[in-house]
Formats: sequence, structure tokens, C-alpha cells
Amino acid sequence: MAKITRVEIQQVDLPPKVRRTDAIQAFLTQETPIVRIFTDDGADGTGYTYTIGQGGSSIIGLLRDHMGPWLIGRDPAMVEELWKGLYFFTHATSVGGITAFALAAVDTALWDLRCRRAGLPLHVMAGGAQRRVPLYTTEGGWLHLEPQALVDQTLGAKAQGFRGAKIKVGRPHVAEDMRRLRAVRDAVGPDFEIMVDANQAFTVAEAIRRARHYESVDLAWYEEPLPAEDLDGHVRLSQSTSLPIAVGESLYHPSHFREYLQRRACSIIQADVGRIGGITPWLKCAHLAESFNVAICPHFLMELHVGLCAAVPNAAWVEYIPQLDDLTTSRMAMAEGHAVPSEKPGLGIEWDWAAIERNRTGAPAIIR
Repeated sequence: MAKITRVEIQQVDLPPKVRRTDAIQAFLTQETPIVRIFTDDGADGTGYTYTIGQGGSSIIGLLRDHMGPWLIGRDPAMVEELWKGLYFFTHATSVGGITAFALAAVDTALWDLRCRRAGLPLHVMAGGAQRRVPLYTTEGGWLHLEPQALVDQTLGAKAQGFRGAKIKVGRPHVAEDMRRLRAVRDAVGPDFEIMVDANQAFTVAEAIRRARHYESVDLAWYEEPLPAEDLDGHVRLSQSTSLPIAVGESLYHPSHFREYLQRRACSIIQADVGRIGGITPWLKCAHLAESFNVAICPHFLMELHVGLCAAVPNAAWVEYIPQLDDLTTSRMAMAEGHAVPSEKPGLGIEWDWAAIERNRTGAPAIIR
């Protein structure tokens, strides 16, 4: 039995590639906590998590002061045992964002180690369900963009082979949203998918009102229309519209998805590895959704989610937002509008350690 002998923790802060705005916030800085786990037989694995500008130091503190020391001496092959053990060890701060992000950094490192030790890529190790997954882009649909800029960027995405694009909604009046959406739909035609994302900006009444207008442009889904904690509101909305309702980037435990699915409050789940607490609970969410005949279309983290989407049969889309280009030598493969998982053992991410060292915030924490 191998044992964990060392945990290294560090953070890199990166500016977004483009200006990113939505109905409630701006993406200021990509904080990227990174965890490396080493074992006494020479194996290692690397995991990571992220924020959009706040909380990185708290995640690092939780990893450095609590989770990292707890891992020393334990068997890294027992991934489920370690996840549940850490979850209960930090239960006073669960369920919620900071703890889930920290759990994700550890769990993805353990899965990377597991896959490398087995000589298998993540999509095979975790299930092996698909060879490739359709790809849509969010990098051109931000809320500050006016109709012509949206049209130009979406036509560019279509020309590059993307099969869909996400547009942010939540302008002060629904008429403003509709001018933007109609311009894009008229430009790209009926056979290109358009998703919209309100980032939890609406009341129930306003979400229902806007859905009635949005239906006319034939959307693939209506994402985060309401605050994630408003389960009853999502039930009312789902019952009032033909639009598929997508939720999940702001849910932090599989039980939260269970409640949405049981109440028929959504049509698509968008579990995010970083926010759900890692690969281990993400797979539970995907299989839970499959049992309800519901698709999973994860939020963000494309470099990691491509392997997971290919691992499960009900993953319908990968979201394109480049996140790790400045820290890696690998790139997510794309072919004919699809994301293609890496065949290399591990998560499919090849880290550029020199770039990480140049850009990290302070010295790494080393726990033995």
C-alpha cells in the first residue's frame, strides 16, 4: 500500500483573456490554487481549482492548514474514502463554496495520480462512454457587448466550427435582451444552437416573463434564471415554459441536484468539478442525472470537463472558455465542432511548471 508523503500547495493568478461580464458580476481574476500529491513509491498527481477573483487565499489556507496535513500517511488509492473523510473533517465549513473548491483541488490530484498509475486517460478510467462531445463557446457572449459585436463574434464562432454559443442576458429591460438575441439568431440561422445565461439575476415573475419572450428565438437552454437556493421558483418556471432550464454551477453537493431532479425543477444540470468538490462527486451527479434521463452540460473548466464528459453517456456539451493556456503545454483538442479527450494517462493536462513558478503568488506550502 502506497502512502502520501508530501503535499505541495500554491496559487497562480491570471487575468481573463477578454473582458467577462454578466448580469450580477465581472470575472476579475482567475485565482488558480494548485495541489500536488506525492507518494512513497515515487508517484504523484496534480489537481487544481479556481475562483473568479475572491476567496483564493481562503482556499489555500484551508488546504495548507487542515486538508494537506490530514492527507499525510494515507493511501491515495482510496479516493472515495479520502473524499468522504475530508468532507467530514471539514464538515463545520460544508456545504459551501470555499470547502468545495478546496476538496476539488485534492480530489482532482488524487484522480490524476490514480489515472497515471493505471496508465489510463481520465475519460477511460472514469467510464469510457464517448469518443468526443459537442462544443459550444461562451467567450463571445458577454453582457456588455452590443448586438453587432455579438453577431460578429457568434458568426466567427460558427465559422470556426463551434456548434453553439452562449449569450448573457439580464439587461435592464427584456426588449434589450431580445434585440441582442434576435440579431444573433437572424445572423446564424436556425441550425446553430444559442444558449442564454442570466446568472441568477431574476425574480420568479421576471424569469417567467422573459422566458415567454426568449421562446421565440428557439434556445437550447435558459441557464441560472433564478438564485440557486430558490428551488420552488425553478419548479414554477420549469412548469411555465418550453425552454430547457439549466442549473448547477452554484450547487455544491450531489444532494442539491437530487432535490432539483426530484422536483422536476430543471432539464439540464451543469455540475462544475471545482464547485461540487471534485471528480468523485461530479460523477455521482452525472449518473444521478442519467437516472432521470437528464443531460449534464458542465460549467467552465473545459480542460478537465472534456475527459469527464467523455466518461459518461449523458454529457451533451462541453463549454469552451480557455482557462489554463498560460499554465500548460497541452491544449484541448477540437475536431468538427467537438471536444476530444486526451489519450494520455492522467487528467489530460500537462502543466508548465516553469510558467507556474514565474506567476505564482508567494512561495508554495510544502506539507510532510
